[in-house]
Amino acid sequence: MPSQITDNVQRGNYATLTDKDVAFFEHLLGKNFALTEDLEGYNICFLKRIRGNSKLVLKPGTTAEVSAILKYCNERKLAVVPQGGNTGLVGGSVPICDEIVLSLARLNKVLSVDEVTGIAVVEAGCILENFDQKARDVGLTVPLDLGAKASCHIGGNVSTNAGGVRVVRYGNLHGSVLGVEAVLANGQVLDLMSNFKKDNTGYHMKHLFIGSEGTLGVVTKLSMLCPHSSKAVNVAFIGLNSFDDVLKTFVSAKRNLGEILSSCELIDERALNTALEQFKFLNSPISGYPFYMLIETSGSNGDHDEDKINQFIGSGMERGEIQDGTVTGDPGKVQEIWKIREMVPLGLIEKSFCFKYDISLPLRDFYNIVDVMRERCGPHATVVCGYGHLGDSNLHLNVSCNEFNDEIYKRVEPFVYEYTSKLKGSISAEHGIGFLKKDYLHYSKDPVAIGWMRDMKKLLDPNGILNPYKVLN
Repeated sequence: MPSQITDNVQRGNYATLTDKDVAFFEHLLGKNFALTEDLEGYNICFLKRIRGNSKLVLKPGTTAEVSAILKYCNERKLAVVPQGGNTGLVGGSVPICDEIVLSLARLNKVLSVDEVTGIAVVEAGCILENFDQKARDVGLTVPLDLGAKASCHIGGNVSTNAGGVRVVRYGNLHGSVLGVEAVLANGQVLDLMSNFKKDNTGYHMKHLFIGSEGTLGVVTKLSMLCPHSSKAVNVAFIGLNSFDDVLKTFVSAKRNLGEILSSCELIDERALNTALEQFKFLNSPISGYPFYMLIETSGSNGDHDEDKINQFIGSGMERGEIQDGTVTGDPGKVQEIWKIREMVPLGLIEKSFCFKYDISLPLRDFYNIVDVMRERCGPHATVVCGYGHLGDSNLHLNVSCNEFNDEIYKRVEPFVYEYTSKLKGSISAEHGIGFLKKDYLHYSKDPVAIGWMRDMKKLLDPNGILNPYKVLN
């Protein structure tokens, strides 16, 4: 059952929602935006592992309304969980007990996109795909792309420091986000907006709200540097016989594609085959190999880029590292190949339960844990596979079974985190800590760092009303 994992959670010392509280919020927002019915979609996480019991969903339309809500909740000691598109995989955006859900969905406007400076200002509830389309209308692109782009919110992306498929080209959001507006637990609005890459005026407090998962404040607006969209995009989908060949091909891609390399993804055979079995509309241009790589280039000269990627593939095949492959610059075919990669994670949860792990590992040890976990789980698991962002050392390890299996759960956790810690990796590369990983934070952060995190939480949210039960124990 989805609620199983939260059954043993002890509710914090928070006030209980009353009719008087509901009446206050209805007066503030209007009854249409203070919801008390049909709340299941707000209470269940994307993977259906967690089910909360919120009795109220608030949908403010302005920063001022967010401020008024948090000020009231802080005074009443009512716990709040900020929520964007609810596409997270660690239970960070749903209630664990009966917290009020603060939905940012109405804060959905792209306020400005400047084609000269490349700077966009956008509200936190804007869907990533809509934001990117507005940027593309003036020849720019959002430096973030991920499978959930049609439903995730840019504010949620920033609050979790989401990575996606183009970190190898553009870096993560700590560099792309120039400024944020955030509302603190007491309702105070913190204006940290900036329209400059260079702004060396004291502490860069924006970084506190990038990746802190709504536990320190609620991001309501942000400014982001958007690069110019590329005139020429090419994608190669290649098959390889070993992970050693994968590493050699990655090194070759960095050396020979350098300035135009925009994405480098790995998919193993089991992950690809699962997606193809679940979604018959998918067509893989090649098959029969233990490993596949999706390599994308983006540049301004189509002929130049096509020559470079073809030479790269040809040289790899001559050395015996690449066994087969296809290259295309046709926009429709590029989308078809990317669709394969995007559907891989969905294929693994389409008709089964899946334990998902998002870890950073040294590249030389990147895939070993998949083999180790396959042996460790044995016949208890239906599929053990790996895929992910090879270009930035981010593996998505997946262990699937017909339904939640306590035997597999005990074999996988905390072993996966112990294994990662021994290699000095990260137990969360891009998904955050949320609820599911809070007990394992110590595998990636030492006690002194965790102590300072607690102190920071107490300073900014002394009553602990913002996204309780998440990140820190």
